[in-house]
Amino acid sequence: MGLLSSKDTSGDTEMAFDFHFPTSKKALLIFTRNPELGKVKTRLAKTVGDESALKIYKFLLKHTVEITEKLNVDKYVFYSEYIHRADIWNPDIFRKKLQKGADLGERMKNAFSEIFGMGYEKIIIIGSDMFDLNKNDLETAFSALEKTSFVIGPATDGGYYLLGMKEMKENIFQNKEWGTSSVLDATLKELKEEKHVLLEARNDIDYYEDIKNIEVFQKFLPPYLNNDFL
Repeated sequence: MGLLSSKDTSGDTEMAFDFHFPTSKKALLIFTRNPELGKVKTRLAKTVGDESALKIYKFLLKHTVEITEKLNVDKYVFYSEYIHRADIWNPDIFRKKLQKGADLGERMKNAFSEIFGMGYEKIIIIGSDMFDLNKNDLETAFSALEKTSFVIGPATDGGYYLLGMKEMKENIFQNKEWGTSSVLDATLKELKEEKHVLLEARNDIDYYEDIKNIEVFQKFLPPYLNNDFL
């Protein structure tokens, strides 16, 4: 999930407060970081360098666009720092907003609250950097919300890559050590009395080890790492 800075330098702040009339009862929220050198995939960058990390992140953004643009739900991109009018997220398909809050939990809570307040009944949030995610996974998650109140996609690193709900449950977003392997377990404990569905586990990309044996990423790596591919 993208992280927040309060900086807004785009001049497009007003777009964050636009009201969009729902065309569906379902909404997909995509949290994204603005793709800037040295500010994305910082843990991965420690091994591959800032330039390669940025190239990989932009590739992952493109992948996220491809798996979501034809999904039959309303789609909202929540930027970490400022909104771009003309970027990879087509404004005819993706409605654009800013993340608001002091930490990831507060930002997600605020996003869910805002979109529920617009009249949506089923809302799912994902990050923008999951290569191990496809359109069918998202359709499966929305289908699960037909029969259950919550759906969660566990990441193999102990977090989660997807969270969906039909009703607001604020404590899901509180008192978590975001970015650690404890997040999934802590969240599931709070859902133990609630009807929920667990999706298949998926691999998140945070470290070089997460991509070093995946062929598609090799073209983005510096020469000194290409020989590691098996």
